[in-house]
Amino acid sequence: MDYKTAPAEKSTVKVTITYSKDEWDEAIGKAYTRTRGKYSVPGFRKGKAPRPVLENFYGKGVFFDEAFNILFSATYPDIIAKEKDNFTAVGDPSLSVDEISDENGVTLTATVPVKPDVEIGSYKGLKIRSYEYNVTDEEVDKEANRILLSKAEDVAVSDRPCKNGDIVKIDFSGSVDGVKFPGGTAEDYDLELGSGAFIPGFEEQVEGMSVGEEKNITVKFPDDYQADDLKGKEAVFEIKLKGITEKKYPELTDEFVKANGGCETVEEYKKKCRERLESRAATRSVNETENSILKAICATAKAEIPDAMVEQEIDKMVQDFSYRLMYQGVKLEDYLKYMGLTMEQFRSQFTGNATERVMSTLVIDKIVRTENIKAEPEEVEAKIAEQAASVGKTAEEYKKNLDPRQREYIESDIVVSKLFDFLKSNNEMYTE
Repeated sequence: MDYKTAPAEKSTVKVTITYSKDEWDEAIGKAYTRTRGKYSVPGFRKGKAPRPVLENFYGKGVFFDEAFNILFSATYPDIIAKEKDNFTAVGDPSLSVDEISDENGVTLTATVPVKPDVEIGSYKGLKIRSYEYNVTDEEVDKEANRILLSKAEDVAVSDRPCKNGDIVKIDFSGSVDGVKFPGGTAEDYDLELGSGAFIPGFEEQVEGMSVGEEKNITVKFPDDYQADDLKGKEAVFEIKLKGITEKKYPELTDEFVKANGGCETVEEYKKKCRERLESRAATRSVNETENSILKAICATAKAEIPDAMVEQEIDKMVQDFSYRLMYQGVKLEDYLKYMGLTMEQFRSQFTGNATERVMSTLVIDKIVRTENIKAEPEEVEAKIAEQAASVGKTAEEYKKNLDPRQREYIESDIVVSKLFDFLKSNNEMYTE
């Protein structure tokens, strides 16, 4: 077996592999042994016909595909390993047959998507926005009062019209051009006013109605509404308001937080709330600043990103989206059906963000290699000790269950953290 490589368009490499006549004959023999059980020939039991008989009956190429797979799967991984210093494969290759002959054997060409080189215009001396989020007393009070939501009581109201925040029980029947449409009619429907659950203008027109009141309201479906036959259409809804409920919340007192918040006083509870919010704000500040840095640098970068890398990133994004739906008790296929989308249309929505993510990853990798940023052994040990302490273990106990992949994650986190420290100190960071 001999091979040669040549760069091709859009970050691909063509690997041309030539197998000798003997290698090809051996592969055909193996293919016959593996697959003969699938074929039937009159006069022979299934799987018992000799190879020449099968080739005469089904054609000479009957075993070619399997033979290609046998040869390629046995040699391609070794080729990629040998060429690791020249290119990195980032996806499955596409295979074509260049030549098959009894004298010369077979020649195949694998078109391999490879990790592209990135040209970065500049990653130093840029003016980049930094983000810093602070926590206000108002936000602390709002967070502290969230605990009251679970203890609220629903109280029926009959002496006033409904207002934003109330839960109303309504019957409604909608029509477009006098014709009712699917999903436009319901009885005893509980709607929280101000929730945005209905199309724009619906809830606002219900506000101010009193129990027993009936009226017609007119709304317009958004141009991007999921049902094609309703997009941009004007609809009339007949509304009957049957009940109003408001939430009555308990008072935030020392006694309440003792019973429900795990604290002795309201002051102590609010302190915990502030610490929680400040932790979130700090994380948000770091994430948005790092995204700002990457966005600025990626704007100066160029790379021919192979489709395979984008598709792999889309795979991850679709999987993440599917998991989030699953936690809400919704299957992805049901969501797509509700939204009127095919899987292809759904995946295409992620293309832009997936491409940006891939470029960011390539930029990070390029700068890390250029600046020789590494995770030192003592830094890794310190991080392991920190993680061990967070779960009440010693570093030695923690390392017993630490597999190589987890250690790689730790090293990667350290490298990325050091990278952003480097970029912050080598660019002009400003806040607004």
